[in-house]
Amino acid sequence: MKRIAALLLLACLAAEAHAFESFVVSEIRIDGLQRIAPGTVFTYLPVEKGDRMTSDAAEKAIRALFKTGFFNDVQLTRQGEILVVTVQERPAISKITLKGNKELKEEELRKGLKGIGLEEGETFDRLQLDRVQQELTRQYHNRGKYNVTITPKVTPLDRNRVDINIVIAEGKASKIKHINVVGNAVFTDKEIRDEFESGTTNWTSWYSKNDQYSREKLSGDLEKLASYYLDRGYADFNVESTEVSISPDKRNIYVSANVHEGELYTISDIKLLGDLVLPEESLRALLKTKAGEQFSRRKLEQSAKAMSAVLSNIGYAFAEVTPVPKTDKEGRTVEVTFFVEPGKRVYVNQVSFKGNVRTEDEVLRREMRQLEGSWYSQAAIDRSKVRLQRLGYFKNVEIETPKVPGTEDQVNMVVTVEEQPSGSLLFGLGYSQVQKLIASVSVSQNNFLGTGDRVAMTVQRSSYLKRYDVSYAQPYLNDSGISLGYNASVRNLDQSQANIANYSTDTAAFSTFVGIPVGETDGVQLQLGLNKTEINVFEGYTPPNIIRYITDLDRRTIHTWNLTASWAHDTRNKYFTPTRGGLQSISAEIALPGSTLEYFKLYYQGAHYFPLSDKFTFLVSGNLGYGDSYRDATGRYDPNSDVKIPLKIGGLPFFENFYAGGVRDVRGFEDNTLGPCERLTPLSDYCQPLGGAFKVLGSAELILPTPFAKESDSVRISAFVDVGNVYKTFGDFKSDELRASAGLALQWQAPVGPITINLARPLRKKDGDKTETIQFSFGTQF
Repeated sequence: MKRIAALLLLACLAAEAHAFESFVVSEIRIDGLQRIAPGTVFTYLPVEKGDRMTSDAAEKAIRALFKTGFFNDVQLTRQGEILVVTVQERPAISKITLKGNKELKEEELRKGLKGIGLEEGETFDRLQLDRVQQELTRQYHNRGKYNVTITPKVTPLDRNRVDINIVIAEGKASKIKHINVVGNAVFTDKEIRDEFESGTTNWTSWYSKNDQYSREKLSGDLEKLASYYLDRGYADFNVESTEVSISPDKRNIYVSANVHEGELYTISDIKLLGDLVLPEESLRALLKTKAGEQFSRRKLEQSAKAMSAVLSNIGYAFAEVTPVPKTDKEGRTVEVTFFVEPGKRVYVNQVSFKGNVRTEDEVLRREMRQLEGSWYSQAAIDRSKVRLQRLGYFKNVEIETPKVPGTEDQVNMVVTVEEQPSGSLLFGLGYSQVQKLIASVSVSQNNFLGTGDRVAMTVQRSSYLKRYDVSYAQPYLNDSGISLGYNASVRNLDQSQANIANYSTDTAAFSTFVGIPVGETDGVQLQLGLNKTEINVFEGYTPPNIIRYITDLDRRTIHTWNLTASWAHDTRNKYFTPTRGGLQSISAEIALPGSTLEYFKLYYQGAHYFPLSDKFTFLVSGNLGYGDSYRDATGRYDPNSDVKIPLKIGGLPFFENFYAGGVRDVRGFEDNTLGPCERLTPLSDYCQPLGGAFKVLGSAELILPTPFAKESDSVRISAFVDVGNVYKTFGDFKSDELRASAGLALQWQAPVGPITINLARPLRKKDGDKTETIQFSFGTQF
């Protein structure tokens, strides 16, 4: 019908044009314009004053004006020697409204509408509505929604304008009822479909939506199927045909794929051709496969990628290594030739930054390992990106290396960052099962005035803690990366409210530290601090051992000079939610000679992230803590001796003990309740936790995809198993005293502070252990 209407229109135009008698145009007048300027019409009109108007010229003029798409009707008439052009403008689109779209975001739909010329302010062509219906229907069909209906409505307005309202009834997505792979004999259906995104309905479909058909998903699954065989030696594998059928009610979809497995091939020889740049032996050392092994396309791609990476690290930014297999079907072997094309050696001309509105360029530049004027190195660029991501200032970091116009051996390096809040001003309330209600005022800025300096001031009050902190740290005191910082704090802590023995401490402390980088991933920190701690015990409520310790020491105020040395090895790829790399740290704290109590504490912390796939990460972590005195303290005179002999007090002071159990420790057990404890009397029901001088903790976690926050770097869900405990001394360690738990954990770096929720169940416990199924804390924790 549309084609017939178009032919009729052209016939009418031709008839109208042929009605002209030849004349010379003295003037041209345009009638009927409302929005379009006359100059625009004259631009497209192929007739000027002084031209002879004929029937052919009139027909060309009418066609040219219709072709602009501005007009619904064009007429040419003659008044004497004046050519009169009468037009009827097409209406302008005043507003486009979309309703009912849930599967497709409005931004995506409007972008598609703009691509076919349907945009607010543009000229309206009714034929565009047909294209809109076809395009939107196609997009929904690709997402498995075959019951979708698209209903456009055009409402005329004054001043030759229209409103367009597009109502979308998406309907329910068609479900994949059956997937059938025909022709596979070597591998089972379960093996070859294990990594498919498409699948039939199961108990996880509500989240994964694997049972919703999508053409893109199916294409990806067929590519995975081909990769499965090609990676296992079947070089002749081919998907011969696919068939997708839908039930009459458009609710069920049936997918069938016919495959040809072929024969199993081995590699007969590997050759390297082209401009190798490096010695052939060096490149061959990068091969992931060798002659005599089973053919694997994945290993060939890994080998090519490894060689390209090495070349890109010495300046050959555009190096290409292409593996070309040549099969011998009779011998069932494959000869592989790697063609090496290094291209020209490239150096970086300029490094520039975009998106850093608050952060100074210098803060970014000092993290760069790819320098201006040096040879291009992909490893240095990748390392620069990791260092920027680990700052915690940026939500996203992207690095591009466009060629310098007019050159073949230079590139610029453009670093684009998306800043995120690196500080906070919090007037907040939090809650944890141990601290109960937490009231805090915290002002912190990890990127103070865009300089990268860290400043924080905190006032915190809870049921057992009053704390006031001020800290300042300058991470780059000089170009060598030496850092300098200061901390000052005053706190009052009622230990009994923290599931610790019944006593309280009032502490004032000041410390300063210097950090020294050692290599790219290692650093050493030295900290010197002065502490004054006053201990308060309560007769009849504090455990006898603690009262005896304070009585024998014959003083309640402890002065300590602390020197702490620590080493850290950090290869994590992100600040908040790493997916690869690890962190290891060792610290040693010593109360220097001249302190009231002279002791030391050693602590080890290790964690490593293993990426299992794009969605899953495996984390293994462990902690070890140990402390003791290196010189006995001198206390009061021994009351049991006739001679005045001062008592000698050794061991790690009780207020420096390690504790275990809780929302961030051996989860599933109440905070700080594991390990040694003491009853006030032999008949007391409650055993007050004392902690211990030796702590051991191990944990394994499988980090899972996060529903509803797939792109977020601030939310993490994991399944965990924890094992650990605290012992009075190292010699008291017994493996059968270890506790274990398992469960799920949610960690969220929320704007109000970190939120942690654990759903845990003890796997190994003993009578008297205090356990919890649900553990949580939220608000600012310090």
